[in-house]
Amino acid sequence: MTSILVIYASDYGNTEKMAQAATDAIAALADTTVVMKKAEDVTADDFTGSDGVLIGTPVHMGSMDWRIKKMIDTVCSGLWMQDKLNGKVVGVFASGGGFGGAGGGVELTFLAMLNNFAELGMIFVPLPKMIEGYKKGGLQWGPYGRSADEDMNHGGVSEEVLALTGKHGVHLARAAKALKEADIFA
Repeated sequence: MTSILVIYASDYGNTEKMAQAATDAIAALADTTVVMKKAEDVTADDFTGSDGVLIGTPVHMGSMDWRIKKMIDTVCSGLWMQDKLNGKVVGVFASGGGFGGAGGGVELTFLAMLNNFAELGMIFVPLPKMIEGYKKGGLQWGPYGRSADEDMNHGGVSEEVLALTGKHGVHLARAAKALKEADIFA
């Protein structure tokens, strides 16, 4: 049985919707369990008990949400000291607005998150551009749900982005299962 942990922080419910879309898609896979948790509720046991982790954040001024960063600093730091996350897979997704059409710093957000998970020895699962729906909300780092228009009017994330996030979750779960079965980090 492959176990996936979906972690998120959300301000307006958009990142939570993306987390739920990933959770629902992963739950439909055979021989896979999935747990979805808010960042502030995640424990070290949640991380060590999973084979893969998918983490979502709203973009805040070109960086991750403070609750995600706090989880990394408080929960993951002890796991780093003990090398407990080496070889587990990780993926990311985000939502946000920002003036203009560039995504308000989402790439910097993804890179900041992935830097932390690389430090933990985790294996990053990207979002390949060949996945259906990529053009509607994908970056190589992961799905991005644009939740506000160019004038910062909130409208929520699109159904296409939710579907893409679900596909990203399935992609991550399959990678976690393959690594677990290969047993290369035992």
